[in-house]
Amino acid sequence: MFDALKVKNECVEWIRSFFEQNGKGCNAVIGISGGKDSSIVAALCVEALGRERVIGVLMPCGEQADIDMAKLLVNHLNIKHYIINIKDAVEALKKNIPFELSKQSLTNLPARVRMTTLYAVSQSNNGRVANTCNMSEDWVGYSTRYGDAAGDFSPCANITVAEMKQIGRVLGLPDVLVDKVPIDGLCGKTDEENLGFTYQELDRYIRTGEIDDINKKSKIDDMHRKNLFKLEVMPSFRPSES
Repeated sequence: MFDALKVKNECVEWIRSFFEQNGKGCNAVIGISGGKDSSIVAALCVEALGRERVIGVLMPCGEQADIDMAKLLVNHLNIKHYIINIKDAVEALKKNIPFELSKQSLTNLPARVRMTTLYAVSQSNNGRVANTCNMSEDWVGYSTRYGDAAGDFSPCANITVAEMKQIGRVLGLPDVLVDKVPIDGLCGKTDEENLGFTYQELDRYIRTGEIDDINKKSKIDDMHRKNLFKLEVMPSFRPSES
């Protein structure tokens, strides 16, 4: 019994409160991928702060097949935006690192370059960077640490994929953005192909503890346990008191 309108309104007020306490008059800076999460976070920020205080940043790495979706979003919201191609930066790093990068490093490098880009835009435009991860992704660690998992504020960290879609509709976003099949933008596969289970199955398990496939339950539990460190504050050593 998810009340999308109520949660949307509460989230809008939370964003306003965050900016009052952590950057009164600052702008929200959001990496726009063309997927539902960045679209919804951008729309929430527009409602909370006004479109003149929201900056979208499109960051293709060379050619991006679905960049038209990102352009659709910034035009729909009528927000200021920049298109910054990160391919040269990514390739320069790869060229100058004096050893062969692992497959995982190559996959995650663009996400970390994108976050570097977002903070460059943010610090030059009196901004605060929005984290666009949702609860379902965070639950199984489906994000890049210090990449898309970073940010200054996270409006949707406690909202599942299914709930995000409902909020997107309440916000009046185009269906093509709300219903777009999630693609990680790193290796070219859909989220669900990479995960080995559907978001519907994951969301149901998160909210009710119910799941039909015991093997999928085991996989979700294992991913959740292994990736909790991404959600926790960095461990720090404290000298004993004398």
